[in-house]
Amino acid sequence: METWFNDKKNRNKKNNPMGNDPNPQSAIPNSIKGNIVDLFNRRIFPGEINVTNGIITAITETESAPGHFILPGFIDAHIHIESSMLTPAAFARMAVVHGTVATVSDPHEIANVNGMEGVQYMIGNSKLSPFKFFFGAPSCVPATNFETAGATLNSKAVGQLLQNPDIWYLSEMMNYPGVLHHDPEVMAKIAAALRMGKPVDGHAPGLRGADALAYATAGQTNGHIGITTDHECFTLDEALDKIKAGMHILIREGSAAKNYDALAELLKLHPERIMFCSDDKHPDALVLGHINELVKRSVARGYDLYSILRAACVNPVLHYNLPVGMLRVNDPADFIVVNNLNDFDILQTYINGNLVAERGETLLPVINASLINNFNTRKKEVTEFQIKTKISNPNIRVIEAIEGQLVTNQLQLPAKVENGCLVSDTSRDILKIAVVNRYQDDANVALAFIKNFGLTHGAIASTVGHDCHNIIAVGVDDESICAAVNKLIAFKGGIAVAKNKDDVAGMPLPIAGLMSPDDGHTVAAAYTKLDIMAKELGTPLRAPFMTLSFMALLVIPSLKLSDKGLFDGSKFEFTTVEV
Repeated sequence: METWFNDKKNRNKKNNPMGNDPNPQSAIPNSIKGNIVDLFNRRIFPGEINVTNGIITAITETESAPGHFILPGFIDAHIHIESSMLTPAAFARMAVVHGTVATVSDPHEIANVNGMEGVQYMIGNSKLSPFKFFFGAPSCVPATNFETAGATLNSKAVGQLLQNPDIWYLSEMMNYPGVLHHDPEVMAKIAAALRMGKPVDGHAPGLRGADALAYATAGQTNGHIGITTDHECFTLDEALDKIKAGMHILIREGSAAKNYDALAELLKLHPERIMFCSDDKHPDALVLGHINELVKRSVARGYDLYSILRAACVNPVLHYNLPVGMLRVNDPADFIVVNNLNDFDILQTYINGNLVAERGETLLPVINASLINNFNTRKKEVTEFQIKTKISNPNIRVIEAIEGQLVTNQLQLPAKVENGCLVSDTSRDILKIAVVNRYQDDANVALAFIKNFGLTHGAIASTVGHDCHNIIAVGVDDESICAAVNKLIAFKGGIAVAKNKDDVAGMPLPIAGLMSPDDGHTVAAAYTKLDIMAKELGTPLRAPFMTLSFMALLVIPSLKLSDKGLFDGSKFEFTTVEV
C-alpha cells in the first residue's frame, strides 16, 4: 500500500500501524492489522485487511491485533467547500487530518458568482486531489428573484449539468415556495434529476405537517420520494415531520448554524435516516475538527456506537450511491485508524489505499490554484450609506440575528434620528447593515438595521454574502461601513474589519470573492486575526463573519437584506425599513 505523498523519508515503522515501508514505491498488495469495526454486522474483532491496487481484497479475523481501531472514513453529507474560503484541494489537505475521506459538496456559492464556469472550476480543482468530492448541480442560481447574482442556471443548464458523470445529485432545492406552488422551472429541475436517477437534496426550514409532505413528495414518480434530504431542521418535531414524510435528516453543525443539540436524539429514534454535515465551515473551525467532532460528542452522550458511525460513514454512501469504501471486501480502501472508540484521535487516514494523513499531519501536497472572479462595482461614497427620513419619530423594522441559527426574527423598534437620517444606536445594539451590488457599478446601496451584532465602534464587511455574494457590511457609523466596503472593492472580494474610517484591515479572496489560493493554515491564521479584530469591536458572536454572511440569505426566514432591499422571508416579499 503506497502513500500518496511522502515528505518523511525516515518515518519510524513503530508509529506506522500498516507495518509497511512508507516510501511511495512500497510493494503492493499490503495489509494492516487492528481491531476492525464492522458496521454492517455490528461487531468489533481483531483482524487483518489486505489491499491490492486500492481495493480491499480480504478481511481476515485473527487471534490478536494491535490496540488501535480501523473503521470507515468519515463523510460530510452536505457542505459548501467555498465557505471554508479554501479551494477543494486545499480543503482536502485539512479534512483528511480529521479522518474525513469524502464530501457531498454543493458548488452553489461559486455558481451564483460564475455560473457553469464556477461549477467546472470546483470539479477541475478537486481532481488535483485524491480526496473524494461528490458535487451536485446547483438548483437555485440565483436562489430567488429578489436579489442580483452573477449568473443564472435555468432548468436547461441544470439538465446539462446533471448529465455530467461528475455531478451526483441535484443540490438543495432552496426555493421551497416554488416547490409548494409547482413553479414550472423548479419542477423541471427536479424532474430532470429524477429521470436520471439522481437524488434531490432539500432545504425547507420550518416546514411542518402537510407542507413538509408536499415538499418531500414534489415531482415523485411511481411512489418514489421526490426530495430526499433536509439539513435545515432546527427543532426535533420539525425533523420528525420530515422523516414521516420520507426524508433523511442531516444533523448540521457548522461555524454559524448549530443544530446538533436539538436533533441528536434522532440517532436513537431513526439511525437509518440520519447523516452528519457541516454545511458551512470556516477555516479556523476546520483546523480544529470536522465530522470527527460530532462522532466524539455523540459517543460521549451515550448514543449507540454503530448508529453514530452509520450516520458518519455509511448512510451518505448508501443514499447517494457513492464509490466510497465502507470497510468491506471489494470496497475501495477508504478507512481510518483511531486510537480508541472514545477519543477518536485520528492516527492515519487512507483513501484508495494511499496514506493521506498521519498523526495530525496532512500528507497531501500543496496545489497551486488558478483564479476566477466576477466583480464589477465602483468605489462608494459615504453619502450612499445614509438613510434619510421625513418622519419625526419613526419606528423601524430591525433584523434580529440569533446566535447559532440562520433564521432571524423581525422586530419593530423606535429609530434613532440625527440630522434627518436614521442612524445606528449602540446603546440598544441597533446597527446599520448594508448590501452592495458587486456586479453592477450603478446600483443603489441597500440599507437596513440589525440587532445582536454588538459592535460599539467600527464595521465589518464580507463578499461572502449568501447566496449571491454581494458585499455585506454591518457597522456603527457610515464612514466605517464605507471604508470596509471600499477595502473589499479594492480587493475584488474578501473580508474586512474597519476600526474606523482610517484603520481598515482585510483578507483578499480573489477566487470568486469566496476563496483564497493559499494553503489552509495560512488562510485560517489570517481569518483568525480578523475574527479577533471583529470581536475587539465589541461583537459577542462566536462567528461574526459567518453570521453576517447569512443576513442576506433570503430563503431563510424571517427578515433579511438583499442588494434590492429589505425582505420579509415569511411572506416572501419586500418590505420597508420604516414602519
